[in-house]
Amino acid sequence: MRKLLRVNMGELSVKEEVWPAEREPIGGRQLTSSIVSSEIPATCHPLSAHNKLVVAPGWLGGTGAPSSGRLSVGAKSPLTDGIKESNVGGNAGVALSRLGIAGVVVEGLPPDDNIRVLHVTADGTELLVDNELKGLGNYDATDKLREKFGENISCMTIGQAGEMRLAAATIATTDEEGRPTRHAGRGGLGAVMGSKGLKAIVIDKEGGQRPESADREAFNKAAKRFAQLLSEHVVTGTNLPTWGTNLLAKVINDAGLYPTRNFQEGQFELVDNVSGETQRETILARGGQTRHACHHGCTIACSAIYVDEDGEFVTKGPEYETIWAHGANCGIGDLDAIARMDRLDDDIGLDTIETGAAIGVAMEGGLLEFGDAEGVIRLLEEVREGTPLGRIIGSGAAVTGRACGVRRVPVVKGQALPAYDPRSAKGIGVTYATSTMGADHTTGYAIAQNILGVGGDVAPLKPEGQVDLSRTAQIATAALDATGLCLFVAFCMLDVPETLDMVLAMTNAHLGTSVDEDWWTELGKEILRKERDFNARAGFTAVDDRLPDFFEEEPLLPHGTVFDVPHDELDTVFDF
Repeated sequence: MRKLLRVNMGELSVKEEVWPAEREPIGGRQLTSSIVSSEIPATCHPLSAHNKLVVAPGWLGGTGAPSSGRLSVGAKSPLTDGIKESNVGGNAGVALSRLGIAGVVVEGLPPDDNIRVLHVTADGTELLVDNELKGLGNYDATDKLREKFGENISCMTIGQAGEMRLAAATIATTDEEGRPTRHAGRGGLGAVMGSKGLKAIVIDKEGGQRPESADREAFNKAAKRFAQLLSEHVVTGTNLPTWGTNLLAKVINDAGLYPTRNFQEGQFELVDNVSGETQRETILARGGQTRHACHHGCTIACSAIYVDEDGEFVTKGPEYETIWAHGANCGIGDLDAIARMDRLDDDIGLDTIETGAAIGVAMEGGLLEFGDAEGVIRLLEEVREGTPLGRIIGSGAAVTGRACGVRRVPVVKGQALPAYDPRSAKGIGVTYATSTMGADHTTGYAIAQNILGVGGDVAPLKPEGQVDLSRTAQIATAALDATGLCLFVAFCMLDVPETLDMVLAMTNAHLGTSVDEDWWTELGKEILRKERDFNARAGFTAVDDRLPDFFEEEPLLPHGTVFDVPHDELDTVFDF
């Protein structure tokens, strides 16, 4: 029997709710979006007492299912003013699952200015005042928490950006080495946590146990086969483990959709300097680690440990989107400089995509020259210090664009576009435009079929077929985000139908259910319906499901294309 923790910051109380068996299966994004849509007034201010921060592992979390340790964090977003689920790795998801916790809901506003820590153990949960953590970055805060509570804890923390309640603020989770390298990055949920006066959630799984499965033998059989399928697929078994996520840099650049200098161009002349191949060679030459799991039990292990010339740890990865956001998007072709920026983002608690996009906009506005790596590092330090300019950058690309008088601002619903230009891959453009989360590639990764040829081929430069492609991807992703499984298992699912069969088999064996593929599809649709309903009540209309005008008006080289999926077709994405 699982439980839900209700943390009321106004009353400084923690209550447990038993999670009835008849409500199974529910987890991850399914749980966060259900609570956000049903309990939060859609028109409330995101930093008010009415907003709630919801943390939920997937229903396969802690079971031993391969790559199932992902964690969903939900709230009304300070960045988009709509619903948000931000998905993160690290070890917090498994730790919560081992303690039988289906979710944590943090609500209300504190009665004072104290900094608090939520300490979760097998013996109970308590709120503790710890003002020594005030103003610390994620690395120092985590070190102090590990000194106090032990090295085997899992931490979720905010840095200075979260304490300042900046709209690009993240929530960090610790990795297997106890470093705050994994981030619930998108949507500014660190600002929501900061508004609650909560600096950290510390989870000690000591005394917890692996969740009991209804049929452990059947579960183990399905999990073993699932792991085998992942290991045999070229993406999840070879490419990602070998080169990591940044293997995409040259692929996307060659295809002409690698956004360069604030989406002015589709190819970056210095891509070889920052490619996955160069990154791997650099890490190996310095004695770093080219294969590293972002969460406990991940068999894909597509991250890395980046070290400096002396072999000293700098940061994880960096991942594809981070290298693009601070690299090509800012005209910077220096891996070491980008790694320093990633370390700063992680420590301050900033979304690398949103921050890189904001800096690219600032560069177009004349605050820095494109290519000025040291200038970017100075800007990030200004965010840490809370200067007026730093607060602008830390509030995201849309705010930066207004402050700098820039017309070309690559955002949808206030959230910055990731590392794929929608003029050269129009399926991802449909996802950017229509996603309930604002521009977000992970909500419907049409790049798989547009560019990579995984799960089929849909011509990327033509408008035909893109709406159907995005719709199918968004439905499947919403369902997958409820399980706790890594999104990357979808590559295998797209090519090998048996992979989904094994996900359903693990679900049924674990929970004693009898769900099937039709149920899976309906689950994805139901999650999206709830999210769309929240956004509608928040004031979103079809006008918000559009890309910025410049994507429809300015041809992108090398193909000379614009985003031309008709608006009336965009309005049919959720006709199901």
